[in-house]
Amino acid sequence: MESITHNLTAVLIQILCFNIFFNPLNIIFTIIFAFFSHFLSDAFSKISYHTPEAMKNDAFWITWHIIIYSASIITVVIFFIPFWLSIFSVNLPDIIDWFILRPIKNKKKRENPEGIIKKNYSVHQVSDWIRNKLLFWLPDLTYKKYGIITELLMVGMLSFLIYLFI
Repeated sequence: MESITHNLTAVLIQILCFNIFFNPLNIIFTIIFAFFSHFLSDAFSKISYHTPEAMKNDAFWITWHIIIYSASIITVVIFFIPFWLSIFSVNLPDIIDWFILRPIKNKKKRENPEGIIKKNYSVHQVSDWIRNKLLFWLPDLTYKKYGIITELLMVGMLSFLIYLFI
């Protein structure tokens, strides 16, 4: 799923954890649940328009990503205080993969372009496992433009739940 979906899920998780648990368990469970919710959300990305590669020649893809990235930034701005902990925790898998592990993998490829990389430098293998083992029955809308409806429904549902609890 897109960053906005992760962010809204994290906000909802923190609201629920702080309403259910007492200190310090509310903080601990917020971090844990937000972190692992990232993998579950990404496992469901198969049912949304979520192409693995940038489609820079497709006007629809560009427009959708301008909208969704802008909305993601807006959620961070709106919810950063007091939900920074959950927002950071839910985005930590992407931070680890995109800014730490993938650069290491790319460096290894540059150092030995003909060699075989034996280690898969990706935290998102967890999402792949969940998708392949538990959610294999879901339709694949990865390249279907109408797959944005799934993302919009998720964003709408999460926003409504946040509105109810705040």
